[in-house]
Amino acid sequence: MACNCSAPTPKTPAPGFRKALWIALWVNLTMFFVEGLASLHSGSVSLMADAIDFFGDSANYLLSLTVLSMGMLWRGRAALVKGLTMAAFGLVVWGRGLYVMQAGITPEPLTMGTVGFLALIANFSVAVMLFRFREGDSDMRSVWLCSRNDAVGNVAVMIAALGVFGTGSAWPDLLVAGIMGTLAFTAGISVVRHARSDIANARAAHPVIVQES
Repeated sequence: MACNCSAPTPKTPAPGFRKALWIALWVNLTMFFVEGLASLHSGSVSLMADAIDFFGDSANYLLSLTVLSMGMLWRGRAALVKGLTMAAFGLVVWGRGLYVMQAGITPEPLTMGTVGFLALIANFSVAVMLFRFREGDSDMRSVWLCSRNDAVGNVAVMIAALGVFGTGSAWPDLLVAGIMGTLAFTAGISVVRHARSDIANARAAHPVIVQES
């Protein structure tokens, strides 16, 4: 990443970003309910992890819309919250995977594969729509990372479904759930680092305003 000699001034949102966020919000909220019900039916940890991720992304998109017209300081703070949320999600998935492993639950692969494919279509569409905003500030970057991780996670769920179908074991599902948790955790740390940089730059650019707030 290039190093700026001076802090950037607050930027107005890129054209079309607000509309893209609203579309992404509703797509993710819809898929949260679809995958949530499917995960309960199939007993899949990876599908449950993806459903929770859809819900977390919906909340993150709503947060982004709330601070979209604000300065870089508040947008950086919003990205910081989202990064911490993504990292926490990864830890939750790891914990759930350990629980299911000890309980010996084997998921139902047909539901996993079908719903995973439907989710892939939804997430790929959102990721393509948000692709041109990936190099923006930490808030835009966090939105892009959420969509990218979701699309990768959907492919992994379908691979897990094939693995469960072929082996009759829960291990493929648990392995994919662990990978999804790792993706969420590492992406969250990346967003947190970027957000802290944006916050520091905003404070350096407007020290008086920051101190008064």
